[in-house]
Amino acid sequence: MTKSRLLPCLFLGMLLLLVQAIATAQSKTITGKITDGNGSAIPGASVQVKGTRTGTMADAEGVFKINLPTGATTLIVTFIGYTPQEINVANKTTADVKLLQENTNLTDVVVVGYGTTRKKDVTGAIAQIKAGDFNKGITTAPDQLIQGKVSGLMVLNNSGAPGAAATVRIRGVSSVRSGNQPLYVVDGVPLDGRVARPSLNATGLGITPDANPLNFINSNDIASMDVLKDASATAIYGSRGANGVIIISTKKGTPGPTRLDVSYSVGMSNIMKKLDVLNADEYRTALKQYNLTGDGGSSSNGMNSILRTGVTQNVGVAISGGNENSRYRASFGMQDQQGIVRKSGLKKYTATLSGQNKFLDSKQLGIDYNIMAAKTIEQLAPITNDAGFTGSLVGQALQWNPTLPLNNPDGSLNILANGKPVNPLAMSEAFDDKASISYILASISPYFKFNDNWEYRMMYSVNHQTGQRRASIASFINLNDIQGLGAGLYNTAELTTELFNNTLSYNKQVSSALNLSAMVGFEYQKFSYSGVNVSAKGFPTNAVDYTDILQTPTQANTTLSSFRNPSSELQSFFGRVTLNFRDKYLVTATMRADGSSKFGSNNRYGYFPSFAGKWNISNEDFMKDGKFFSNLGLRVGYGVTGNQEFPAGAAQAQYGFTANGNASLINVPNPDLKWESSKQFNAGVDFSILDNRLSGTVDYFFKNTTNLLFSFPAIQPAPASNYWINLPGKVINSGVELSLKGEIIRSKDWNWRLGVNSTFLKNEMRNYEGPPVLTGSISGQGVSGATAQRLANGYPLNTFYLRKFEGFDDKGNSIYAEGGKLYYLSNPNPKVLLGINTEVSYKKWVLGASAHGAFGFEVYNNTANTVLPIGNLGSRNIAKSLVGNGEALTNSPAASSRYLENGNFLKLDNVTLTYNIGNVGKVLKNAAVYVTGQNLFVITRYTGFDPEVNTDKSVNGVSSFGIEYSPYPTARSVMFGILFSL
Repeated sequence: MTKSRLLPCLFLGMLLLLVQAIATAQSKTITGKITDGNGSAIPGASVQVKGTRTGTMADAEGVFKINLPTGATTLIVTFIGYTPQEINVANKTTADVKLLQENTNLTDVVVVGYGTTRKKDVTGAIAQIKAGDFNKGITTAPDQLIQGKVSGLMVLNNSGAPGAAATVRIRGVSSVRSGNQPLYVVDGVPLDGRVARPSLNATGLGITPDANPLNFINSNDIASMDVLKDASATAIYGSRGANGVIIISTKKGTPGPTRLDVSYSVGMSNIMKKLDVLNADEYRTALKQYNLTGDGGSSSNGMNSILRTGVTQNVGVAISGGNENSRYRASFGMQDQQGIVRKSGLKKYTATLSGQNKFLDSKQLGIDYNIMAAKTIEQLAPITNDAGFTGSLVGQALQWNPTLPLNNPDGSLNILANGKPVNPLAMSEAFDDKASISYILASISPYFKFNDNWEYRMMYSVNHQTGQRRASIASFINLNDIQGLGAGLYNTAELTTELFNNTLSYNKQVSSALNLSAMVGFEYQKFSYSGVNVSAKGFPTNAVDYTDILQTPTQANTTLSSFRNPSSELQSFFGRVTLNFRDKYLVTATMRADGSSKFGSNNRYGYFPSFAGKWNISNEDFMKDGKFFSNLGLRVGYGVTGNQEFPAGAAQAQYGFTANGNASLINVPNPDLKWESSKQFNAGVDFSILDNRLSGTVDYFFKNTTNLLFSFPAIQPAPASNYWINLPGKVINSGVELSLKGEIIRSKDWNWRLGVNSTFLKNEMRNYEGPPVLTGSISGQGVSGATAQRLANGYPLNTFYLRKFEGFDDKGNSIYAEGGKLYYLSNPNPKVLLGINTEVSYKKWVLGASAHGAFGFEVYNNTANTVLPIGNLGSRNIAKSLVGNGEALTNSPAASSRYLENGNFLKLDNVTLTYNIGNVGKVLKNAAVYVTGQNLFVITRYTGFDPEVNTDKSVNGVSSFGIEYSPYPTARSVMFGILFSL
């Protein structure tokens, strides 16, 4: 090498050494190990250099290594479930960190509505469930995640179909005609409660169950769910807080290096329980026993013909990261759930993007944003709430004569004559019904912190849904008005909610002993709902989907309709003040004024105050040295909430247009219509003892609901058919809730946690002297117009009102007490709710299980009443238990106490075994595999599919409860899954 080349090379080498020396002088490497209180390593713990994007994660042994940039002196170490720590490493090269588990009784942040607070500062009855405690397995909506987890909360499936709606009750039922569902709030946005899936009333089949309005939310995106139960907690939501509030908080980005979370699961589902009906041989024997004909000479199983093993797949991907001033999280989810009934299922695609950003050198200005988009595609089987003589698919399958073939010798479907039983396999082939819904929930929330005390925040959000539904029934099926014609239906719906709110909050430590927290706000929300329906009969060909050629039938066979609900607006002013004196005595007061366009001009505004106090006894001087109580608090609260979950425009005059274009009044205006009001008192105790080994809450509540909203047919000759009033009378709900959590074993390798919650409920209608109100429609052959429930003074809502069945006479006919007099009988509302949750872990293995039950209620088995009566024998199938019971074939299947059954049950609804692999090499982090079993068994005397079901049998909008009618059966599932981070 020449000198001319050597000198530059030497110069470059010296320069590189100098740069390295400078870099070495200005930065250094920190190493360390992260452990828990027992000395066990915490793999995957996050280590970030404060104020920068630099970060890393601990390996499988809890060891980390990180380069400290120039000027940096502090590390932030975090891990879910542990208290974050800031470590000063200014003069260090090593830093071992011990993270302590959070005391969930004291430090957890609870969402209380338009704000948060520490759990120990909560003055109302609030329960929080975090993602780690959610139910595992196949879930399509968030309400399934907390079933059996919260005292006072009941989640009951209306149908076993994927994506079906659930009946959710917090502290029982209190409304007659308005909704009883809680208000759902997602990341600060109150939801409408409806869903833009168009309804469908198929000819001869009835109305299909509703879809769950929460289907658009990906369960993997939820960080926590807070259940607000008493009025002191829910009054801040005013006219929508009477039935409780469930606040859903989604996951957000965390400071640190970019993280990619991946999950995949696959599961299989089968029917949990089959009904005991006759097989072919038993049917032939029964025919001989009763001297009947009807042997088809074959052997078939109608129920098996419509069932299958459903396969479910879930894929989830999320990416997150950022620093203290700019965090983000984006996710994508795909769920493909096959139903256990042929040609049914749900496909769901979800995507989210959220971020939290701070601006200016002072970081006083910030913007939070959240976008949730989803698409659901349901394939629905013809299983309905109110099918008549022909039944819907499950009823047809149960009734199918097992000696008749489902297919002819040539393989074609065995179609009987019009009016005869419907072949369930043929019905499944003839019926196609798909509903697709697109969702968008978007919000943006800028805020400005004037100083450490004052903060202003604004939010604007839009929740928009569009749905379309295409259904067709082939002309070959033997249904009246369908056979030889075929039917096609195309319906659309559009639902939009806009929200605008402003809040100004103040928080100041007024003195060393007193802290003041206050908030005032204004909110405006607007709701709109509209749709178009097209149906036709008489198509020229089966080769093309009927919904693609709706123009081909004659005008006489085509029906077109559209609707737009009256626009509903809600304008609100609200505020809250909390005083904390020496962390011992807390007082909270809230007030909300709601103005709603739904109500009469004389009662447009409602006012909803609440007051609550808490005494943190464990902070008293006489308790501080005690080793028994870690936490002890006494809460007392009272508040007033409202209910406006009834049709918009109910207080105003409404007009409808007939097919010929004429308009007529359909609703009589009532300017004095007012809010349904609930006054609630709550007293509770929170405690934690034995170094937090045992913690729990006990609550007593008393709720008085008055001004009950109700709709009566207008007394003729009125100009309209409908009239809304406030019923005289009140509904009383009272009860006691108990929740206990214990750490039975807490050691380095072994841990065992057990949680039990129970609720004791009482419900009664008082001071009612109005006309009889019947509900609980009973459907099927021979019971036209029958009902099973009645609202009455001195009885629980939806009390069964029926004949008393007393056996059979010598001719085999039913005997009823006092010649068929109707009696107030049992209560469909459970008196006791129970939840049991446990988790056992050993090193990297975790076994979790949950069960729940309900006791002290009865269920009306409408399926046994009209789908499987003994009169079917000879043409349709019957329940096996009826053979030889002394009943005559001609006995009428009248609605009576004969079909009331004990509904008590205890269900093992979830068992999950997880192996936490930890980090694999330098790529995979926090890897785990698991297997989950759902609905493994149920202990019950109920003879139907599942006592935990609620078919909608409302009459004229009056809600029913506790009636089962040939529903979509409950599934038993097994799921395998894997998750990891990159």
